[in-house]
Amino acid sequence: MEDKRKLVVLTGAGISAESGIQTFRGGNGLWDDEPVQAVASIDGWYADPERVINFYNKRRAQLSTVQPNRAHIILKELEERFNVTVVTQNVDNLHERAGSSHIIHLHGELTKVRPVDCYTDRDWYSERYVTDIGYEPIHMGDTGGPHNRQLRPHIVWFGEQVPNLELAVQEVSGADVLLIVGTSMQVYPAASLYLYVPDSCPVYMIDPDPAAAAHVSRVIHIQEKSTTGMERFREMVTSCN
Repeated sequence: MEDKRKLVVLTGAGISAESGIQTFRGGNGLWDDEPVQAVASIDGWYADPERVINFYNKRRAQLSTVQPNRAHIILKELEERFNVTVVTQNVDNLHERAGSSHIIHLHGELTKVRPVDCYTDRDWYSERYVTDIGYEPIHMGDTGGPHNRQLRPHIVWFGEQVPNLELAVQEVSGADVLLIVGTSMQVYPAASLYLYVPDSCPVYMIDPDPAAAAHVSRVIHIQEKSTTGMERFREMVTSCN
């Protein structure tokens, strides 16, 4: 049997927006109510951990009310034809719930928590004490780990290292096809990942903004929203696979 070609997919908030997940930018965005530095930075955590915990408790509860959309499902279905790796900036679990087999979360996972003194450079970012709590809340005073330290969201905040970045670079470097969907590629270091694709690798981007692909070299721009764009992408790549 012929080996499947390797499809690496970089996803961002736009792929989940059609499921009802609020994005960080634009009208009705998350940051309209909460300043980013207050709830999505390590400095914000040190300044007011209870505020940060409550913010992510609300996001976790909202996540329980939504479902994967057609774009998530198509990525799963493409595993029939490709060896698919999803590298996502999203912290939701919609790729998992859609059934995708290989997912790398760059910015953490909303349904998981960890003690403040674990998953650091001192323990080589071991996930030993990372716990999946589903959609339940956590509170100040909830502790875990070997030293019973305060639990925090398992999220990579501004000002923190991105432990899975090197793994993502390895995946992109071995891609036969690269797809960018739901992300404007503006948040670094994730925005630089497409630069690691082999010269022979075609790069596709799904984004309704006509200017979205202006800074991505040799890109094939599918100017549609994620769900309809994924349908078109599948037609394009399976017809020549």
